[in-house]
Order: sequence, then C-alpha cells, then structure tokens
Amino acid sequence: MTVNSSNALQILLLIGGLSVIPALLFTVTGFTRILIVLGFIRQALGLQNTPPNQALIGIALFLTLFVMMPTINAIKKDAYEPLAHHQISTATAITRAEEPLREFMFKQTSNEDLSLFIGLAKIKTPQTRAQVPTYVLIPAFILSELKTAFEIGFLIFLPFLLIDLIVASTLMSMGMVMLPPALISLPFKVLLFVLVDGWALVTHSLVVSFH
Repeated sequence: MTVNSSNALQILLLIGGLSVIPALLFTVTGFTRILIVLGFIRQALGLQNTPPNQALIGIALFLTLFVMMPTINAIKKDAYEPLAHHQISTATAITRAEEPLREFMFKQTSNEDLSLFIGLAKIKTPQTRAQVPTYVLIPAFILSELKTAFEIGFLIFLPFLLIDLIVASTLMSMGMVMLPPALISLPFKVLLFVLVDGWALVTHSLVVSFH
C-alpha cells in the first residue's frame, strides 16, 4: 500500500508541528505565568519538593488549557475544521489560527513592553494591531507575562514573609538563636495557607488575571 505525496507531506508537517508544541506552550500561552506563580507558592511556603515539579507542571498545563479554551475553540472553528473539510488551504488555516492567538497575546501585553520591542526591531510605529508583526508581539508578550507573574509572586510572598519575621523575632527574644526559624514557621505557613483555602484563591487570581 503506497502513501501519496499529499499524505506524506501532512504526516511530515504533523511530526514537525509536534516538535514545536512545547515552544508554543511556553511562548504564546499563559503557561509560563501560571508555572512561575505556582513555583512562587512552593518557595513562599518553604517547601522544597512539595508539590513535586511534575505535579506543578501538570497543574499549570491543565490551568493553561482552561484559560486558553476560548482561543482554542476559535482556532478549531475558524482554522482546523475548514482545513479538515478541505475548504481552505494549509497556509490559510495557519493565518486564521494566528489571529485568535494574537488577540489573546495583545490582551496580556502592556503597551510599554510592546513599544520596547517595536523600538528594538527598528520598524515604523504601527497604527493598528494588525500592523504589529508577530515576531515583535511574542517577545513583548513573554516579557509582560514574566512581569505579571513576579508581581503576583511578590503578593504571595508578603504574608509568609511576615510569619517568618514574627517567628524569627520571637525566637531571638527567647534566646533560641540556634533554632532555625524556618523549622518553626513552616507549619504555621502551611496552616495559614490551608485555612484561607490558598489553592482556590491563587487559582481564582490566576484565571482572573487573564481577563
């Protein structure tokens, strides 16, 4: 049984597409922001390997799918389904799939970061979003995501830092300078996180931050 050249090309494109999925996941979705914030939670609590990296990546992946679902549905409707029914060409499908992703990235990208990369690219100042090249939009989006993730991480750290300071001051006043403050503050930080339903609060804040 022979495979015609068209099917062979589609298989080749599929294999090539699978290889760039991890790069796309980190660069054009909310995965980076979510994963960094989850990492901040673990560091703020003082837990080195709990939850483990695999669990954090899994949580970040499915939260990313939840956040990106409107964009994914738009790509499926406008690009994938017409392509699957041979109504449009592959090039047209790629162009249509790019638009929902660009719209998502524009919503999350600050004007300052966009202006920065427009200046670095030394291109004429765009008058509309359509005139902004994708190769300029993506790094601006990544920079904005990093900024937002660190801002959320800073807010997460504050209450746990306060607990560390209180415990350290208490131990020093009692003359117990040889006892590591982190050893005492850890159960209090975990207790606080559980009592305020920390995972639900952080998840809600992350999802809302994309709107």
